[in-house]
Amino acid sequence: MSDINQIAIFENKKIRRVWHEEDWWFSVVDVVGALTDSDDARNYWKVLKFRLKQEGSEVVTNCNQLKLIAEDGKLRETDCVNIEILFRIIQSIPSPKAEPFKLWLAKVGYQRIEENVDPELAINRALNTYLKKGYSIEWINQRLKAIEVRKELTDEWRRAGIEKPSEFASLTNTLTKAWSDRTVREYKDLKNLKKENLRDNMTNIELVLNLLAEATTTEISKNEDPEGFLPSENVAQRGGKIAGNTRKEIENQLGKTIISPKNAKQLLAEKKKKQIT
Repeated sequence: MSDINQIAIFENKKIRRVWHEEDWWFSVVDVVGALTDSDDARNYWKVLKFRLKQEGSEVVTNCNQLKLIAEDGKLRETDCVNIEILFRIIQSIPSPKAEPFKLWLAKVGYQRIEENVDPELAINRALNTYLKKGYSIEWINQRLKAIEVRKELTDEWRRAGIEKPSEFASLTNTLTKAWSDRTVREYKDLKNLKKENLRDNMTNIELVLNLLAEATTTEISKNEDPEGFLPSENVAQRGGKIAGNTRKEIENQLGKTIISPKNAKQLLAEKKKKQIT
């Protein structure tokens, strides 16, 4: 289902967007209008679509007809794309306003090539990004460790024959549900998250329990050597349950839940407020 209630602003131009299938989708016509100042953005997009098709681009095929609120207040089907496809379209727009996006994309592409040669650069980039956002060194160290543990788990799942992104997502959902009593989507809803990374919005104790669930699942999988999705799902359930039992013991000692409804923005704001006072 779509959630039609969001408008982004670019240089005072409204860009309609909608949350659809776990991602933000943007009105192509609105983006084209904002970047080109065209008097007829719909026709501009019509001509651009034709040119992209001639070039053999899959961009038009990947457009999704989603209902957005039109100027007359009615819901009308509109060409929408996610961020990845949107950037591809921007690359095809000859406009001074589009140039900064193109330069940024070129810079990011170059950085990723460098990081593929030297993975430590990616780690340093992640560290600096978290520092700029206001995370503590202790939390960052825990988060980087969690990334390492997560990669070890996904590598183990690949060894077990897991290939489809939907299968990785389903196994993660099983594991998360087993330790937190919530699916990933329920956990995100609790913290009022959309596309944001759930782990980036966890408290230290939540992060530790998630890490325990993933590390335990990895070790059980290595020990039992499962093959295929269903056996791996069973292992994820058991690995997550071990961390879930630990969570319950901690909550019994504290007399309250340790699953926080607060997201990173709220947690960092509280931290900043305490530092000021």
